[in-house]
Amino acid sequence: MPTAGSSIPFKQQRQGLLLRQPHRQHQGPCCQGGGFSLVELLLAMGLGLLFCGVVVQALLGEGMNAGRFSRLLRERANQGRALDLIQADLQRTTAVAPDPERYGSACGMAGRPAVLQLRTPEGTITYSVGAAPSGLWQGRVLVRCGPAFGLDGQVSAGTTFQSRVVLDGLAAQATPWQGCSLLLHGGEVAAVAGVELNGSSRLPFSACLDPKTQLVALRLEQSFSDAGGTTQTIVSEVLAGAG
Repeated sequence: MPTAGSSIPFKQQRQGLLLRQPHRQHQGPCCQGGGFSLVELLLAMGLGLLFCGVVVQALLGEGMNAGRFSRLLRERANQGRALDLIQADLQRTTAVAPDPERYGSACGMAGRPAVLQLRTPEGTITYSVGAAPSGLWQGRVLVRCGPAFGLDGQVSAGTTFQSRVVLDGLAAQATPWQGCSLLLHGGEVAAVAGVELNGSSRLPFSACLDPKTQLVALRLEQSFSDAGGTTQTIVSEVLAGAG
């Protein structure tokens, strides 16, 4: 206990001063501005929405490209099978009719123009293009009127001729075909052009004939519309010989 004349120690004086000083809270830089303003928040939200929109558009575009590529592979295979069937009929053909409409058809044509007529030992096989016979098919169709095939994949002799859809999705407005003569003559310009069969150069199934060699140039064109309004066109060409 200090006497009246004694002085208070320096350490105790310092502690007393510290106790009497008001407590000051430290405020960092993050708290001095009072948070983000409304304009800053709206700007951040807008940039986030813009980024999300870009990502969604990229994903949708990638999905559409994948769908188009898948369709291209599928329809290329379908066109290849259709052309293989026509080539198989041509191998049994004794003559290709230069005027397909002249000799008629063993099947009902339903207003479809005949493009290719092949005279075979089983009878005259006709390929025509027109409207689909039912709603099962998409767009215009390629129809074959000819003998049926057996389980072995060969033509069944003595069977009744039948109309069968070979390929659907043919272009409603086909691109005029300019490559007939070039295909017939191996890419060279010939003095004598091939015979266009029944004006088929403006049809999605086109055929032209070299009467001298009995070579037949064929073209198939399909057209499909995407959800975005774009059109995908798929074209195949082949050269085949009769007999």
